[in-house]
Amino acid sequence: MRHALIVAVAVLVAQRISLAHSGPPFPIVTDVVRPPYTISIWTDPDATDDGSPGGQFWVVLALTPKEARIPPDTRVTVSARRITQAPSLNGSQSSRRAITRVAAPVRGDLGNQFAALVLSREGLYDVQVDIDGPLGRAVIDSRIEVTYDARPPAYMLVWYLFPFLLAGFLWTRLLLRRRAGLPRRRTGEGGRGPSDRVHVP
Repeated sequence: MRHALIVAVAVLVAQRISLAHSGPPFPIVTDVVRPPYTISIWTDPDATDDGSPGGQFWVVLALTPKEARIPPDTRVTVSARRITQAPSLNGSQSSRRAITRVAAPVRGDLGNQFAALVLSREGLYDVQVDIDGPLGRAVIDSRIEVTYDARPPAYMLVWYLFPFLLAGFLWTRLLLRRRAGLPRRRTGEGGRGPSDRVHVP
């Protein structure tokens, strides 16, 4: 019973840790038409301190008619610019230098392109996607809020679960020792074991 309780607590802790994640990718632009393109943008914008590209963007392109294919020379560029809170002279918010990355097709699919940016600070960002190719150029703007990823690293998950796993191991070992130390019951008549009676010829 106690062993089952320990396992249940460990599972609950793992679930709580997994739910701390900031969430799956979500759309910031859905089926916006910029002729000849129909554009959707998905993102998972995480800020990072180690220089890893945590700001992930997926740009989904379609043409009209839908049977048309994206030309191979089509280039998709994703830019993000963090917005500061200090207003500029014209009354709007000032912004820093843009972070730019050229997207790459996902598994060779030109209609689904991916770019990852290094977003080193939390806050609001202006996002711009620039599509340029033989069919023409299109630009679309959006805005996102960037936060740090709530997921702990893998070693932290092991650290959290270790006390519960250790307790379960020790409890199981104790049960096995107790079982091994129990004396065997001797059976009488009708049993398979030796009888206590002495037979006299």
